[in-house]
Amino acid sequence: MAALHNITLQCQNAFLRLTFLLICMAALLAVSTTILSALGVLPWLSMQAGFGGGPVTDAGMFIQIGLTALILMLAFYLPANARMMALENNHRKFALNMYDIANAYQMAHAADRSGLFMMSSEFDAVKERMAFLRQHPDLQSLEPEILELAAQMSQISQELAETYGDARVERAQMFLQQRQQEIELFQQRLEEAQVIQNELRQWTRDVEMEETIAKSQLARLRDELFELLPELSTQLQTPRKDSTSKASSVVAMSPPRAAE
Repeated sequence: MAALHNITLQCQNAFLRLTFLLICMAALLAVSTTILSALGVLPWLSMQAGFGGGPVTDAGMFIQIGLTALILMLAFYLPANARMMALENNHRKFALNMYDIANAYQMAHAADRSGLFMMSSEFDAVKERMAFLRQHPDLQSLEPEILELAAQMSQISQELAETYGDARVERAQMFLQQRQQEIELFQQRLEEAQVIQNELRQWTRDVEMEETIAKSQLARLRDELFELLPELSTQLQTPRKDSTSKASSVVAMSPPRAAE
């Protein structure tokens, strides 16, 4: 039934708008035709009419002017009727605007999260919320049923508002902000440690390379020294043989002197 009623209201509104458009077009056409007829561009409406048993002269002209005036009056009357219908639609009791309910509930829930409502009992809590919504400047044009429904919804979500109150949310945000700062500081220290590690690794590679070069130079010097040692040993062994022969000759000549 509610869906059928909504469809009927939509069809009625569409028909009224179409009627308003047709009347505006008819009024414009009638005024234009009457003005052109008065200027002699178009002929007047011709019609035979009588009054009191006698014919009426220029009856078509009077009828055309009367119809034009009637259509103009309807065109000026329809905007006022449209405003009245819009006012009735806004203040009807059988339909509630969900957007207005959601808006009023959001305002009441935000006030509840900030700790504005202090009543503990259910009746007093709903009454306190309704008083707050009625005094709000953005909700004064809403129906009492909408405000009551929004107040009841806010009272039902009171525990949720206490859990996620502004003070708790602010503390949680501060805590997360501090953690974020600590993480950023830790990331900075990690980057510095990574730079130091890369420097130490490069330094170690340089030292190992220099050590390798020094070892190769030492090995080359050792090889060269081993190549020189046989020549030195040969040169050192030659004088020793000469001295040995001289000593033997001296020893051989000494016995005859002893015999003398």
